[in-house]
Amino acid sequence: MKRTLIKDATIINEGRSFTGSVIIEDDKIAKVIEGAVTTEDAYTEIIDAKGKYLIPGVIDDHVHFREPGQTQKADITSESRAAAAGGVTSFMDMPNTMPQTTDLDALNAKFQLGAEKSLINYSFYFGATNTNSDLLSQLDPHRVCGVKLFMGSSTGNMLVDRKESLMKVFGGTDLLIAAHCEDPVIIAQNTRLAKEKYGDDPDIIYHPMIRSEEACYASSALAVELAEKAGARLHVLHISTAKELDLFKNVPLKEKKITAEACVSHLIFDDTCYKDLGTRIKCNPAIKTMIDRAILLNAITENRIDVVATDHAPHLLSDKEGGALRATSGMPMIQFSLVSMFELAEPQVFTKEQIVQKMCHAPAELFQIHNRGYIREGYQADLVIVNPNAEWKLTNDKILSKCGWSPLEGLKFNHKVERTFVNGHTVYSDGQIDDSYRGQELRFR
Repeated sequence: MKRTLIKDATIINEGRSFTGSVIIEDDKIAKVIEGAVTTEDAYTEIIDAKGKYLIPGVIDDHVHFREPGQTQKADITSESRAAAAGGVTSFMDMPNTMPQTTDLDALNAKFQLGAEKSLINYSFYFGATNTNSDLLSQLDPHRVCGVKLFMGSSTGNMLVDRKESLMKVFGGTDLLIAAHCEDPVIIAQNTRLAKEKYGDDPDIIYHPMIRSEEACYASSALAVELAEKAGARLHVLHISTAKELDLFKNVPLKEKKITAEACVSHLIFDDTCYKDLGTRIKCNPAIKTMIDRAILLNAITENRIDVVATDHAPHLLSDKEGGALRATSGMPMIQFSLVSMFELAEPQVFTKEQIVQKMCHAPAELFQIHNRGYIREGYQADLVIVNPNAEWKLTNDKILSKCGWSPLEGLKFNHKVERTFVNGHTVYSDGQIDDSYRGQELRFR
């Protein structure tokens, strides 16, 4: 049996921070010790974590790892490596790949890819379409994390825009429905007006006017209405506007069937950033105003935002050329999401404990993930050691995502991920990655 002691860390877990130690036996947390610990027992390895944070591994419920079909941009191996370096120990991948994950064969093929290629733990969404609602009852709820519903623009045929089809999705499954909410009719109208005024490819500064607050709110409000009528579990992804927050309640997560996600990009960027970063921060829904960003940050402390994720969506820089219409939407965020959130906590925007709640605990509870997301005895040893006093600068050579760039390049950070354990195994340590390890398939209660 392999026994590892992580001693004298500042453990951030379940709403509090305390000095303590954790004993790992093989792939599980064997003991959590508060206060001082003696090291007389026999250990395979002893790690001195004094002055450093020990947190549960981040669970990112919203990524696009691009495999199969777009592996020139990213693949499961490359992006799971980047995730491990960023303290992310589990991911849930979206279905808009090539082929799309909209039938059972494609879904099973992605699970096989995960088993073969992922360095961290994994699950995959099933994609809803206007015509495949009959398959929802065949999904294994212990294996599939949820159903992805595009109520705004998407690739291929994954835009579900028929009212009858939407009702079948909301009424056809007990699985969590994760929805991208932007009204395609409003976006089309805004696009036509923007082209008339600014040309065929308006400047990127007009992107939040095309994919507007109105488009986001109308679609999110419809999703909430349909979910309430059907009694469905709805998770609205990447909330980007203050107005949408009125749709969500400030009550404990366990009391909610309708929840909201914010993405790191909408918490650290606002529309003033287009001037310097241009299409590098183009995403759907668009980065909105400084006021929207401030209210989103506040919504984390108010519990209107339940989960913080990344919508990690790598593209080659050549794909990002153009303006509000021609440049591709999406950016790579997973490797630096956790440290970015800790930097935001520095000015007391929210607390370290709230970061762990939104990025580790809440995804585990919302998706009912078995034995992960907490530092608890008997749970899988998905753990991250973070140094809060390690000033460093994000330079291009540190980027592990296959696309080779980050909108955060050039920024300085005080927090640094030093070590990532996946099921008790050190996958990342001080810049070194164990490419031989494979994560486990997530299981759901």
